[in-house]
Amino acid sequence: MAITRRVCTRFLFQDNRRSERAEQQRVRAEKERDRQSRIAEERQRKEDEEAKKRADDEAKKKKVLSNMGAHFGGFLAKAEQRRGKRQTGREIKKKTLAERRKPLAIDNLREDGLRERAKEMWEWIYQLESDKFDLTEKTRRQKYEVRRLRFSHEDRHRKGRPRVTSAAEDKFISHQPQKLQLK
Repeated sequence: MAITRRVCTRFLFQDNRRSERAEQQRVRAEKERDRQSRIAEERQRKEDEEAKKRADDEAKKKKVLSNMGAHFGGFLAKAEQRRGKRQTGREIKKKTLAERRKPLAIDNLREDGLRERAKEMWEWIYQLESDKFDLTEKTRRQKYEVRRLRFSHEDRHRKGRPRVTSAAEDKFISHQPQKLQLK
């Protein structure tokens, strides 16, 4: 009888443990589902906010572009000059870009009009790129010229033994012919 009682108690204890484990697993699974749903809701809320923010930004840009006429940028520039406000580099860049920027106005254009507008924009970009290239080359040449003149100046005013140069360097350093030295 004592053995059966122990066995029964043991089985009851095991049943209790099984039921407790099952209950714990059910609670854990429920908490995990709740956590996953909260994460999904938070992600969805953030995506909705970002989409709304992007839509608002786009609407503001369109409104600004539609309101900005050909003379509006010039008006703002004159108003800022009257105030005498010191501008930062970023503000100067913004102002310059606003003056250069042309209104797009492609809403009512057909295909041939769009092609023409695209061609104009391509030519404009081509011109800007060629100007950029020209200015870059001019800067490069000026740097070379400054460096060449600095070396020439150093050579002329150096105390002691003059710098030895090759014939190729000599040709670029000075436009004057070399002095003949008689022995």
